[in-house]
Amino acid sequence: MKGVFWLLVVSVVIASWIPLSHCAKKPVGIARKEDVPYIKCQVCEILAKQLYQQVQSKKAEISPKKISEYQIIEIAENVCNLKKVEADWILRIDIVEKADRLEVLGYSDTDVAEYLYSSKPDIDSLTNYLCKDLSKACNTKPPPVPKVIIN
Repeated sequence: MKGVFWLLVVSVVIASWIPLSHCAKKPVGIARKEDVPYIKCQVCEILAKQLYQQVQSKKAEISPKKISEYQIIEIAENVCNLKKVEADWILRIDIVEKADRLEVLGYSDTDVAEYLYSSKPDIDSLTNYLCKDLSKACNTKPPPVPKVIIN
């Protein structure tokens, strides 16, 4: 009788695992270097918008205190770090079409933070600074998208 009981328990446990294996997540699309010329300007513009909104949000959160340069640097450093909440915006982007966002900001995070702190730009000025002056991501038109894209 004990043997039948254990066989039943093992069967139930194994049966409960089967649906989990069928529900496994699909592999996440990965950014490809070849996609950068097609998307770098749009990603830069989204990044500029995120930086601007996150700085404005931080200002509102700590009001009436003034936002510090350190707080802005922290936002700029974390905005593309998927381990940080500041980068959650990346997860809402179709990675196949908007890949390789790290290519845009690169090692300019402190330059961007300094510009945000000292100039207090509007969204258009920040976008121009980040995407045309600093990274040059939007200085050239993207090439035409190939008719066949391999995923």
